[in-house]
Amino acid sequence: MRRLLCLLASVALLAGCTEARGGTPHVAARAGSVETPSPSPSPTSATPTPLPKGTPTAKALTAGRRVGAIFSHDTSGTHFCTGSTVDSPNHNLIITAAHCLHGGKGSDYTSDLVFVPGYHDGKAPYGVWKIRSLLVDTRWAHDSDEDLDVGFAIVAPLNGRNVGDVVGVNTLGIDPGFRNVVRVTGYPMRSDKPVTCVNATAKEDTYQLRFACNGYFPGTSGSPWLADFDPDRGGRVVGVIGGREEGGDEDDISYSSYFDDDVKHLYDEAVRESASPQ
Repeated sequence: MRRLLCLLASVALLAGCTEARGGTPHVAARAGSVETPSPSPSPTSATPTPLPKGTPTAKALTAGRRVGAIFSHDTSGTHFCTGSTVDSPNHNLIITAAHCLHGGKGSDYTSDLVFVPGYHDGKAPYGVWKIRSLLVDTRWAHDSDEDLDVGFAIVAPLNGRNVGDVVGVNTLGIDPGFRNVVRVTGYPMRSDKPVTCVNATAKEDTYQLRFACNGYFPGTSGSPWLADFDPDRGGRVVGVIGGREEGGDEDDISYSSYFDDDVKHLYDEAVRESASPQ
């Protein structure tokens, strides 16, 4: 479990409604057109990062803007989860773990959250962005379904601009397969700097991926798994720390729910909601 355990959920905002896996999805929300994720960035011509031997250890990162820390209210408290921008028509969506936004069965949505991209050493170089709406699959909200531990949040504008227009966006990778070389960047609660690590993913279960790297302590829930990563162009989000054991009970193995059509339907609903007035 990689989030702050004492955080209390309090205000329900919105839940994506879908039938059982494999059924016909349906949503109950404002009307709007369904959008699809933008095409994934093509791999760069740079030499691929060699994979480590054994289990590597995450290293501190001093820069980065598409990934950020999630706080309650403002930056005066402790960051408890990690999020990342993800492409959408309005450039106002972030992706994280569902358990960062909603406590699951018997709980409710968390309220009064902010996203701080590029946060480090107590500084918010790209601003402190208020989150205005949250979205998780109803099967997470009702049953804590670990195969659906993915959530989206709609970020309010800051100084007349949307977050993706300021820091850039990653794209969303649906049905990416079980093996991808990814960079995972996240914010441990014990540090004011993010950590990052590169390794290949592997299949853990039918709807679960795993990633081996030491150093992903509490606070890294929601950290994006970025394939085809380029520092200037971003990458393709093929997972987030979450899923089994809310991301894993050991600091050297992390998990993610598999990004299949259910995640795509949730993303579509988030896009529709993000286009609606506040």
